[in-house]
Amino acid sequence: MNTSTAAVPASEVADGKRRRPLVRLLLETPEVGVVAACVVVFVALALDKSSFAGAVNLQGMGFDLAQYGLIAIGESLVILTGGIDLSVGALLGTSVILMSWFNVRAGLPPVVAILLTLLIAGAVGLIHGLAVTRLKMAPFVVTLVTYTVAQGVTLAITSGTSITGIGGTFSDLGQMYVAQVPLPLILFVVVAVIAWFFLERTYAGRQVYAVGGNPEAARLAGIRGDRRIVSMYVTSSLLSAFAGILVLGRMGVGSASGVGVGWELSAIAAAVIGGVSLVGGQGRIIGIVAGTILLELINNGLTTLQINPNYTNIVLGCVLGLAITADRLRARSIARRG
Repeated sequence: MNTSTAAVPASEVADGKRRRPLVRLLLETPEVGVVAACVVVFVALALDKSSFAGAVNLQGMGFDLAQYGLIAIGESLVILTGGIDLSVGALLGTSVILMSWFNVRAGLPPVVAILLTLLIAGAVGLIHGLAVTRLKMAPFVVTLVTYTVAQGVTLAITSGTSITGIGGTFSDLGQMYVAQVPLPLILFVVVAVIAWFFLERTYAGRQVYAVGGNPEAARLAGIRGDRRIVSMYVTSSLLSAFAGILVLGRMGVGSASGVGVGWELSAIAAAVIGGVSLVGGQGRIIGIVAGTILLELINNGLTTLQINPNYTNIVLGCVLGLAITADRLRARSIARRG
């Protein structure tokens, strides 16, 4: 009798010990909150507006998600190294114009125009990385210069007018569907999976975290931090240009007005909301994707609810402020436990 009654509490204690770490793990995982927020926001908007969960609206959100998501991943890779890239939006807009100019004005085939633009974008990222690692310039300053120059180049090439008559290859990439799923969304998922595999399953990916988390310790461990930093800036610029391909294909014209403007803030917001620490070394791709989805749900939801567009930036700014505050509180909590 005593043995049997004692066995029950023992099993309950064992179950409790198994449950507590799981609950604690969930509470300490930043992605849980943002994923839950995505579910809540989606359900609330779908219940309020039936058109929100309609196929047409979801497909439109898929196109938007791919555009913002690609630059968010690129931005996050740079932030993980302890840097920042303020040029992702402006470089996307310039890439749209460069591809249009190469294709229409220079008469180059779309594929060649794309390759040349990617080459230029990669060179810009290389300059960023070398300026940060070799010249020890602040990432904020370096990329802010590119942000300004890129906008100037866009206006200088177009004189403020759109470039029309681009090749059909761009439309195929930017507007095609695969089994009713937008091709850009599929490409975004592929990029996200590759980024996840790189960060989570490769030695080089773990080095990125090490460089961002503690540069001195990484150096003493023999990690070539400069190479990792440069490669992440190059990747960020390439992803901006890649997103530009999808934007150009969707618009059908090389527009010089408003394309990419302010998108760097959305990219940073998606990263921080998804759990990427602004001081580097912390964050995962699943959180970045979830952060991008949450921003797109809010953006699209405000439009669906016919909220004045002037309030959109206010809402997104408040969300970014809350995310940054949560990031600092989380960092302080981790520091205290350490």
